[in-house]
Amino acid sequence: MLASILFSLIGFMSIAQGPPPPPGFPIDGGVEVLFLVAIIFGALKIMRINKKET
Repeated sequence: MLASILFSLIGFMSIAQGPPPPPGFPIDGGVEVLFLVAIIFGALKIMRINKKET
C-alpha cells in the first residue's frame, strides 16, 4: 500500500515539474551579480570583525 502511494506521488511530482528548458539555455546567468554580492558580504563581515576587536 505504502509503495503504491509513493510511486503515484513520484509520478505526479515529475509531471508537475514542467517541460525541460530549450537546448542552449544558459545555466550560468547572474554569476557576475553573485560574485559582486559575495565580495560585498565578505567586506562587510571583515569590517564588522575589525570593529569588534577595537
